[in-house]
Amino acid sequence: MIYITQLIYVTEGQQEVFNQFEDMAIPIISKYKGKLLLRARTPVENVIEAGIEIPYEVHIISFESPADFEAFKLDEERRKYLHLKEQSIRSVLLIKGEQI
Repeated sequence: MIYITQLIYVTEGQQEVFNQFEDMAIPIISKYKGKLLLRARTPVENVIEAGIEIPYEVHIISFESPADFEAFKLDEERRKYLHLKEQSIRSVLLIKGEQI
């Protein structure tokens, strides 16, 4: 089992485009033995301390294997909508981990 944490930074004014991409991409996760464990938007006033820019959203996703994660990234249906991701997401910090 692997865990993927994403800190997602959305381009100003592109939140709706980002949501369109997420509405399409999130259901595909389960096709590749993945689970969306958390999708959160944290208001800045709830952050206690930060040494980095506060992301627009935080996602935690699990996959049974790294191969499943790679297959998800290459999914043909998902790839049809990558232009929405590219238009709306300024940057992503992706952290790979495992449960200990």
